[in-house]
Amino acid sequence: METTSRGVAQTPAAESGQQVPSARRTVDGYLRAPFPWYGLDEAFSGPRWLMQVGTTADGVVEHGSIGHGDPPTVRNEYATGAGQEAKEKFAVVVTVAASPPRRTADGTGLLEATSVSSAAWLAGVGLLSCTWPGQMDHSLRDDWLEQQTETAWVLADDLEGSDWSTLSLPVDGVPTAFHYRESEFGWVLAGSTSAGVHVGAYGRGMSAYGLGFAVVKDIAAYA
Repeated sequence: METTSRGVAQTPAAESGQQVPSARRTVDGYLRAPFPWYGLDEAFSGPRWLMQVGTTADGVVEHGSIGHGDPPTVRNEYATGAGQEAKEKFAVVVTVAASPPRRTADGTGLLEATSVSSAAWLAGVGLLSCTWPGQMDHSLRDDWLEQQTETAWVLADDLEGSDWSTLSLPVDGVPTAFHYRESEFGWVLAGSTSAGVHVGAYGRGMSAYGLGFAVVKDIAAYA
């Protein structure tokens, strides 16, 4: 799955030369998606916030994430769990369009198919991106992140392996089987929906066992 991420960190200028408001830029990416977005269902009453979308090389939105709860903070001093990280409770839902292998718009390349493994990998990498192992020096984190990202891919490619268990959670009110795993950094899960998308999720400080997922009725309301 060859994608690039586009989110709040980017600051494209409008034609007038003025900066486009970040919330507007972000929601525009979600509105371009040809598939429905998923988030936690109405049982979750806390904050919800947009994160970023991922696009193919020719600009087609292929996946994106929506956060729930406390936006996670990555800082070395929080890594032991004694500081801010211990207080953070969040769950991020990743929606991935279910797509077969297909050619790029210019016909020169081939895009890989997306699957539940795609959702599991994106969720795993998302959890790593907001994780800083205790007692790790700043200069070593990039190497650690690269190694763990490769591990996340290996795990996502073997969803029937012993590292995963099965967890049934409601999706649009229907019990749905998810692949689920826990680590010292948090939890990751992934499954498919009847709406033509795969759903992944990751979190920390918020139990996955009581979650439910539903189609977002108005994505603009999250901006």
